[in-house]
Amino acid sequence: MRIGVPKEIKNHEYRVGLTPNGVALLTRNGHQIFIEQHAGVGAGFSNQQYLQAGAEVIGTADEVFANADMVIKIKEPQSSECKMLRSGQILFTYLHLAPDPEQAKLLLEADCIAIAYETVTDAHGGLPLLKPMSEVAGRMSIQVGAHYLEKSQGGSGILLAGVPGVPAANVLILGGGIAGANAARMAIGLGARVTIMDISLSRLTEIDNYFGHTISTEYSSHEQICEQLLTTDLLIGSVLIPGANTPKLISKDMLKLMRTGSVVVDVAIDQGGCLESSRSKQKCKS
Repeated sequence: MRIGVPKEIKNHEYRVGLTPNGVALLTRNGHQIFIEQHAGVGAGFSNQQYLQAGAEVIGTADEVFANADMVIKIKEPQSSECKMLRSGQILFTYLHLAPDPEQAKLLLEADCIAIAYETVTDAHGGLPLLKPMSEVAGRMSIQVGAHYLEKSQGGSGILLAGVPGVPAANVLILGGGIAGANAARMAIGLGARVTIMDISLSRLTEIDNYFGHTISTEYSSHEQICEQLLTTDLLIGSVLIPGANTPKLISKDMLKLMRTGSVVVDVAIDQGGCLESSRSKQKCKS
C-alpha cells in the first residue's frame, strides 16, 4: 500500500502521523511511505531520519495526498485537506465528528473511507488508540492547572501540595475514565486533596480500590457538583462519551460558585467539552 503522511497544519499541533520507527516497520512489510518534508520536525524527527527508515520525502501536502492510497494524520483534516481527499482513499486519524458537522459534510463529499482513531475498539470494548492520548491529557491537565493557579497567572496563588501550616489545594475531577484517573495520579503525587466524581458506581469502586484512602469518590449529580465547587481550587473536566458530544455539566451560573482565583481545565475539548463555559468569570482559566 502507498501510505502518505502530511505535515499537520492545525494550530499548535506538533505531532506527526508516523515516527521513523513506524515507517521502518511498514516498509519492512512491503508498504511504500511518502512523508511531507519537515512533517516530523515538531516532534523531533528530521527528514534524514525518515529517509534512513525507508520513506520518500516529498515537497508538498498536495503530492502526499495525490500519491497515497491511505493518508495517516494526527488531527482531523482541515477544510483545505478535505478537498485533497478523493473517492475510495483511506483517511486514518482522529476525527471527533460529533461536534464538527462541517467536517463530516466535507468527508462525505470527498467519498473517502475515514477511520477515526477514537472509535477503534479492541476485543474487550476498550479504546486502544484513544487511551494514550487520554493518559497524556489527564496528566497534563494538572500541570496546566498548577501553572494557572500561580498568582502571576491570575490564580489564587495556592500550591497543590500546600506548605506546613497551609492546606493543600482541593482538586475536583469530573469523570473517572483514563484521563480522570491519570489526572488524579498526578494531583495525588503533588500532594493535593483529590475528589473524583462519576456516574458509574463500578468505576468509582475500581478507583477507590486502586487509590485507597489517598482519594475521595462521589457519585456525580448536579447537586453534589455544586456542593463541591464551593471549595474547589482546581476543576478538571474529563468526561468522555465515545463518538458523541460530551454532556455539559458545568453552567455559567455554577462557575459563579467557585472562589476567586480558582482554575478550570477541560481535557474533553475535542469531544465538545464538558463545560458550558470555561471563561464565564475572570477567576476561571482553561
